[in-house]
Amino acid sequence: QVQLVESGGGLVQPGGSLRLSCAASGGNINVYNLGWYRQAPGKQRELVATITSGGRTNYVDSVKGRFTISRDNAKNTVVYLQMNSLKSEDTAVYYCNAALGIKHYWGQGTQVSVSS
Repeated sequence: QVQLVESGGGLVQPGGSLRLSCAASGGNINVYNLGWYRQAPGKQRELVATITSGGRTNYVDSVKGRFTISRDNAKNTVVYLQMNSLKSEDTAVYYCNAALGIKHYWGQGTQVSVSS
C-alpha cells in the first residue's frame, strides 16, 4: 500500500514562492509516476505537473515556466513542487499522486493560499 504525505503549503503573497514536498512510501514506489494536482473551491481537480519514474516531466500550461517538479528516489522517495511567481489563481488544495497503470494513490492535500 502506497502512502503519500504532503507538506509545505501555506499563505504567500503574489509573486512569492513555496516548495511542496510529498514523502512516498510503500510498494516499489520508484517505478510509479508521481504528480501534483490541485483543486480550487468550486472547481474540479486538475493536473498541475507529473514526473515519470525516468524523470520525464509534464506541466499544465498555466504553470509552465513558474513551477518545477522533481523527485528524489533515494532511500525514501520524495516528490517536490517548487512554485515561483505565485498568482492568486494558484490558490487551491494541492494533492500528491502516485500512479502505476490503473493504480492511483492520493495524499491528504495541503492548502496553498496566494493573497496580499
